[in-house]
Amino acid sequence: MSDIIAPPSVRALARQKGIDIEALARDIGRTSIAREDLEADGAAPAATQFAASDRSYWDVDHSQYGPVRQEPMSRFAQVAARNMAAAQALIPAVTHHDRADVSVIEEFRKDLKSEARDRGLKLTALSFYAKALARALREFPWFNASLSSDGKTLFLKEYVHIGIAVDTNHGLMVPVLRDVDSKGLWQIAREITDLAARSQERKVRPDEMGGASMTITNLGGIGGTAFTPIVNPPEVAILGITRTEIAPVWDGEVFLPAPMVPLDLSYDHRVINGAEAARFLTYYAGLLKDPRRMLV
Repeated sequence: MSDIIAPPSVRALARQKGIDIEALARDIGRTSIAREDLEADGAAPAATQFAASDRSYWDVDHSQYGPVRQEPMSRFAQVAARNMAAAQALIPAVTHHDRADVSVIEEFRKDLKSEARDRGLKLTALSFYAKALARALREFPWFNASLSSDGKTLFLKEYVHIGIAVDTNHGLMVPVLRDVDSKGLWQIAREITDLAARSQERKVRPDEMGGASMTITNLGGIGGTAFTPIVNPPEVAILGITRTEIAPVWDGEVFLPAPMVPLDLSYDHRVINGAEAARFLTYYAGLLKDPRRMLV
């Protein structure tokens, strides 16, 4: 008996289309298949659906310039490409950059290192970033929203769920932490570790994907000083984070070294204007600088 969850009507459609449901689920990293997955199967990703006049950019015989080899894109990669292309085509996105002093957070993490070890956890900075983002989303409700397909209605969400982008061998996955605003750091840290590990093994359940208020994509463990993350629809913003660096910070009298984390906020300009984005990121940076403010 198959371990893949799919209604009888979906299985019947798969047989008509000659689609192997188990193979499709494996390729896209899912344990359940819906009709939309079958209808998308075999369709060219939006990134490759070009007008005839545009195809000349890609329809090139690359072998005339030297040796090449072909590698087919997995269905997982095709789905991701389709989503990214749609996001870029439909969302007028702007990215606002800032940075935050995380001296207090780093010292607090050191103080908790022994307790974290006793709990069998690694308390990373990402747990603090997620908790601070949950607080900021409560303070700025328009960032915790989604726009209707016709652009006439804004859906303001009463919940705070944070998507965590995870880099895996089979592509990018974004499992979601639910109700982050009501959870403590230890629970957030445990759930992030669990979701990241299961993402690597393609064991994230369908109910653990989707429905995020906003996504965090953290490249701090790899490097970089800034980037422009792509908004993940139907969300209206995404927070990018890169590697923390020691930088001189003026304290009013002298420059002192401080760990500064770069912040990159991409947002849908149809919903959020530049001034609001600046206020949001300034508020968020303030929470990271003085995490006590998350408690008041």
